[in-house]
This record gives sequence, structure tokens and C-alpha cells, in this order.
Amino acid sequence: MKSLKGIGLLIITNILIMVTLMISGTLIINFVLPMFGIDVRGSFNSMNLTWSLVFGFGGAFISLFMSKWLAKRGMNMQQVTNPSTAKEKLVFDTVQSLAQREGIKMPEVWVYWDDVPNAFATGPTRNNAMIAVSSGLAMNLNDKELKAVLAHEMGHVGNGDMLATTLLQGLMNTFVYFIARMISEPVRQRNFWMGFALNIALQMMLSVLAMIPISWFSRRREFGADAYAADAVGADAMISALRKIEYLSNKSDAYINAPEEDTALATMKIYAAHSKLTGLFATHPSIEARVAALKGRK
Repeated sequence: MKSLKGIGLLIITNILIMVTLMISGTLIINFVLPMFGIDVRGSFNSMNLTWSLVFGFGGAFISLFMSKWLAKRGMNMQQVTNPSTAKEKLVFDTVQSLAQREGIKMPEVWVYWDDVPNAFATGPTRNNAMIAVSSGLAMNLNDKELKAVLAHEMGHVGNGDMLATTLLQGLMNTFVYFIARMISEPVRQRNFWMGFALNIALQMMLSVLAMIPISWFSRRREFGADAYAADAVGADAMISALRKIEYLSNKSDAYINAPEEDTALATMKIYAAHSKLTGLFATHPSIEARVAALKGRK
């Protein structure tokens, strides 16, 4: 039921985003740009590029600004404002201390009930972020390991990874929309439905290719967040946390049986298994590579 709720929420959200972007794009092309002497209505390539930019960056940024809202409603979460247990106090105090060290507003702290050990950070800006920790993570890691994971997530916040990922996603989306529309338009002029089908097919194929640079950047940002954690609490604690999370995740039936298609929020993980097809699409480096990088910092 929980997964169905998340899927339904995602579908509704995407429909609303699509409607919003169609209205916004129409207003921009027909009213806003002409006010500044830019009229792309008579040029297919210019209008195509404008629509691609609207959908590419618009969709990415709307998703970014809705990321906290979606995360809270897609999981059974509870915000920690007044810690009532030792673990909650450890999580809250660690995030607060790291935020003060970084000179940013303290992210919201949330816990959610899931046996799979996980933590993630999301939010539109460094000063408007949230960090969430699963019960499986909090209960199975010792204090030093838990602090390391929290420092890793704060590294994502401090490094501005969410915004950087959104910019890259928007750029890739723009290329996908532009190329698909440009190739399918001549066909659409002869046969609307054939052109429409070709456009969708091209978008799907190009989106797969676009995932390669996005996944590469995601792996780079994991190394950066690990480095932040190593500087904040020590490399040994982060290495120990990664080893334990890998063991617990592989042991968990919930993790093993979760199909890869359900990991749409794969970047919202401290650890994720590699793609069965190729490492090019892996959002996280292997544990071995991350441990090796951390050992190199000693």
C-alpha cells in the first residue's frame, strides 16, 4: 500500500507539473518574450528550443522545490524537533552541530520507519533542506557510524548537490526534448500520430542515454559527501558505516526484493546496489571504491 501511495502521488504530481509547464510555456512564448522583442512564434527551431528549455529546466526545478513535500508524503515520517530518545538526540544534535559548522540554517530532521538502513538529504537550497534517517539505520549503527552517515548527508547539503544535480538534469532534459521534437516534427507534419509516437519513442531512448552523465555526476557527489564526512568525523567511522550498511542492505528481504524500477529516488540513499546491466547507470559508486577513496584520505 505504501508503494502504491507513492506511485499515485508521483503520477498526480507529474500531471500537475506537465499542466503547469504547458500553461507557463504558452504564456512565455506568446506574451512574455514578445514584450522583450523576442518573437519565436514563427520559427519552429526557436520555438522548439524555448519549449525544450521550459519543459527541461521547468520540470527539474519544480521537482526540486517539491522534493521535501514529496519525500514527507511518500513515506511514514515523523519530524524530530524535541528529541525524546537517545538516538533522536544524537541525530538532532549532530545535524545541528554540522549546520553550525557549515554556517547554514539547520535542516529539518525527520525519521521514518523502514528496516532497510538508509538516510537521505533533499531540499531546494542549502538553507531549506531536510535530512531523513530510517529506523533501520538508527537502530543498527553505533554512535560514531551514525554520526558519519549524518555528516555524509550534510555534505550533500553543504556542497549544494541538490541544486547542481537539478541544473544537470534540466540541461539533459532540454537536449532530450529538443532533439526528439526536431527529428519527429517532419513526420508529425505528414501524420500527427506517427510523429507523436516517434517523439515519445525518441524521448525514451534519449532519456536512457541522458542518464549516463547524470549517474556519473551522482557517483562523483557521493565521493564528495564521503570526503566531507571523513573531515567531519573521521574516515574510519565512515568506512565502518558503509561496510555495515552494505551488509545490512544485502541481508534485508525488503531491499533484495525491491525491483530496480521502484528506485526512482535512487539518489535518496546512502547506499544503492549497482545496475545489473552496467555501472554506467549506477547512481552510487561501489563500496570498495568508496572505501578506497576514504583510505586514501588518511
